[in-house]
Amino acid sequence: MTTPCKHPIVKVVARQEDVEFVECQNCGEIFDSIEYEDMAVEDKEHLNDDVKDKEESGALDTVKTTKT
Repeated sequence: MTTPCKHPIVKVVARQEDVEFVECQNCGEIFDSIEYEDMAVEDKEHLNDDVKDKEESGALDTVKTTKT
C-alpha cells in the first residue's frame, strides 16, 4: 500500500474568477486552493487527535530532566 501524497509543495497554475487552481509538484495532482487549505486543516485535526489519544493512553509520558 502506498502512502498518499500530502502535497507539501504546490504552485498556482491557473486562476478563474474567484478560484485559484494549484498543482502538487510531487504527484502532479491539480485541485483548487480552497480544497488544499481544507486538506491542511484536516491533517492538523488528525494530528491533534492522535496526540490527544496517545496522551490519554499514557504513551507520551513526560520525562523531566535536570541541568547539572
